[in-house]
Amino acid sequence: MRAAAFLVVLLTIAWFPVVAADNHSESTIITVDSTNLRFSPSSVTINETESVRFFWDGQFLPHNAVEENGVFDSGDTESDEDYTFVFIKGINGTFSYYCEPHRSLGMVGTITVNPIEVSNETNETGNETMNNDMDSDDMPFIPAQFTLITILFAVAIFRSETN
Repeated sequence: MRAAAFLVVLLTIAWFPVVAADNHSESTIITVDSTNLRFSPSSVTINETESVRFFWDGQFLPHNAVEENGVFDSGDTESDEDYTFVFIKGINGTFSYYCEPHRSLGMVGTITVNPIEVSNETNETGNETMNNDMDSDDMPFIPAQFTLITILFAVAIFRSETN
């Protein structure tokens, strides 16, 4: 009976998955310019929670993107690259990066990451409240069908074990 109950729970989870919050992260794309020895753009400014995507395809020379202090590293040099780094909340400042084999030739760049400002608002009682700009669409949710089936299943198991 317990094996059947476990199987039903697994099928229920697979059929009605818990949906995670969307990151809504914006991505800035950095490529290699036509000279094959420069990042394009070489300097970008983004905000925390946004990402930078290093993307190039079919380059004559292989490249990579390495941050000077080890914050990110796209790995070995490649002629085709698709590497994304997300600057999560708390990772901000100016980050210098380079292509390992072409650094001395000027293949360098900077990413400036601005911190996300959390504003304070005053509620109706005059107390300050934190506003983190999160709306209900950003919150994870569980479909109602999943919740209902789980509750019914738990009741059925409880009744069968008490009889």
